[in-house]
Amino acid sequence: MIEPATDNDFQSAHALLLIDSFRRLTGRELLAAADTPTEAAHRLYHAPFVVLSHDAAPDPVFTYANLTAQRLFELPWARIVGMASRYSAEPLARAERQRLLERVASHGYIDDYSGVRVSSTGKRFLVRDATVWNLVDARGNSAGQAASFADWTVV
Repeated sequence: MIEPATDNDFQSAHALLLIDSFRRLTGRELLAAADTPTEAAHRLYHAPFVVLSHDAAPDPVFTYANLTAQRLFELPWARIVGMASRYSAEPLARAERQRLLERVASHGYIDDYSGVRVSSTGKRFLVRDATVWNLVDARGNSAGQAASFADWTVV
């Protein structure tokens, strides 16, 4: 997937999948309403909170990372998108991460995740109160999972 930009409408199809799946599963809004899909996608990409998604593969890879996520994980779009999402956790925390993803898969979403993640340079940060949800298109097809959080502290 190409990095969101004006010439590709900020990947509005994927952004709307993130936004619509979040709304359907949680009953809440990820963003305030926008006038157009492109505006919503632009605002999501530039949001002051983290938004990430990965696909539904057995070893999922990131399919989206807004600018806040890119800064926090210290990776540009070209390096984070396509990377196995398990690398966002330290090796010892990967089993915990897998249990989290299984819990989300069975319940649709959770909004109480807290845990330590790691940037590409090894910087550790504690995430608090993250929402993780299944990505489901309008036809009910699974497209992976997404996460969003606004509360983190470097540890």
